[in-house]
Amino acid sequence: MSNHTMTTSTPSPLWQYWRGLSGWNFYFLVKFGLLWAGYLNFHPLLNLVFMAFLLMPLPNLKLHRLRHWIAIPIGFGLFWHDTWLPGLESMMSQGSQVAGFSANYLLDLVLRFINWQMIGAIFVLLIGWMFLSQWIRVTVFVVAIMIWLNVLTLTGPAFSLWPAGQPVSTVTTTGGSAAATVAATGDTPVIGDIPAQTAPPTSENLNAWLASFYAAEGKRQSTFPAQLPADAQPFELLFINICSLSWADVEAAGLASHPLWSHFDIEFKNFNSATAYSGPAAIRLLRASCGQTSHKNLYQQANAQCYLFDNLAKLGFNQQMMMDHNGEFGGFLKEVRDNGGIQTPLMNQAGLPPVLLSFDGSPIYDDTAVLNRWLETENAKQGQRTATYYNLLPLHDGNHYPGDRKTADYKLRAQKLFDELDAFFTQLEKSGRKVMVVLIPEHGAALQGDKMQVSGLRDIPSPSITSVPTAIKFFGMKAPHQGAPITITQPSSFLAISEIVTRVLDGKIFTEESVDWQQLTSKLPQTAPVSENANAVVLQYQNKPYVRLNGGDWVPYPQ
Repeated sequence: MSNHTMTTSTPSPLWQYWRGLSGWNFYFLVKFGLLWAGYLNFHPLLNLVFMAFLLMPLPNLKLHRLRHWIAIPIGFGLFWHDTWLPGLESMMSQGSQVAGFSANYLLDLVLRFINWQMIGAIFVLLIGWMFLSQWIRVTVFVVAIMIWLNVLTLTGPAFSLWPAGQPVSTVTTTGGSAAATVAATGDTPVIGDIPAQTAPPTSENLNAWLASFYAAEGKRQSTFPAQLPADAQPFELLFINICSLSWADVEAAGLASHPLWSHFDIEFKNFNSATAYSGPAAIRLLRASCGQTSHKNLYQQANAQCYLFDNLAKLGFNQQMMMDHNGEFGGFLKEVRDNGGIQTPLMNQAGLPPVLLSFDGSPIYDDTAVLNRWLETENAKQGQRTATYYNLLPLHDGNHYPGDRKTADYKLRAQKLFDELDAFFTQLEKSGRKVMVVLIPEHGAALQGDKMQVSGLRDIPSPSITSVPTAIKFFGMKAPHQGAPITITQPSSFLAISEIVTRVLDGKIFTEESVDWQQLTSKLPQTAPVSENANAVVLQYQNKPYVRLNGGDWVPYPQ
């Protein structure tokens, strides 16, 4: 019987099966480059976990290959999550509206996402990675950078890899006791109309400040009289609510010196529309008589005193509503009726000539024709008080001329609209009719776009979208304002408009021998620049913009 020596093989240590990141190195290098350039809302911990998943040693080659297949959709989803692109919730909420876009407009939007300079830089990075990976272990450097990014998030409230001159979230704190109060209780002291901003800009403190802002706004409202005095003078109110026009758009289109602006008596240089979408913008205007509310609360019943047109109706102003479109896209007209407190029938649009087709193919009527119809209707109501809401759509992205599928040039459309309004104002001046006109855009067009959003995308209400040119003109005055418009530079929003309306309700401004313009425009309510869509909030804190997406952490808005 022969003797046999029993041998047992020792399992190889797992580290021997470590294969590195292979092609995933390029994936992370692209992210680092985009982060450095300010194009990512990077989530370090999630990326570190994903990297660890890719690096975990697997002795079985089939499992190793299976992991890469599993990693592809995970990596795509994480990349999307790290960008500023709309999240799944936002796309679902806007899905029905996107389905209404024409095929040509959808193609136009897709093409805007192509950045040829960025594609060229990524190609150079690919060649560089393929070249260097022959001699050095790129994985070691990629892992080191990822760990460093995670360490930065542990040692400070936020971090930045952006080039010099970009905003970072490290701000010197002043007023230590107030800052401590915010951090401990979320109770922010209010200085004037705006809560104080003394605490450092951590996510916790920004959330606390935002809560205090809405709490303070909830207590504010403009006061309308129970009735007008017996000697009150009747006049007409016309609110011109223009879609897709911000100060940034005016500058980009080269129309800052258009004669239209010379007509106005009062001009707001720092007016915040508080949203980047039409429905919420119209609701905010129609609820102008109360302080600013959150986006969610726009779709809840408000206190009766908040509805501007209801307040006017109680004082004898007949409500009117007109549009240069049918108001059907996105349920705009229904949204305005349900949440804005204006139930008057839409002015008759029969026979109005269409000059543009909207992004969904519906007609947009000539604004001169619409305004002339309003003038004809008002001629039959001389001596009556009226309040008219007028919504305009010719500047919206994707509008095109009949027979032409290409989006019409914004500057040409804006030039035409400005010319029409200029001519209308000149006509009013000659008529002698007593009319108070409030020009108040809904939001901007995002004509130029930025690092967070391509041109035309308004999912995030950035300052360049929500800072809109708002102005007021009184026609038919006995003592009209002379010279350049009175400029309001303090941060303002809809409550300031409602307040001015309450100051002229008796109509005596039209018949007085002299008008105290200083008294009319002084001590108007100020409103901090806070803007909100369904899934994004942008605010100014210590003179810097911050953004929060889908209820996540606050980060500096990339400039």
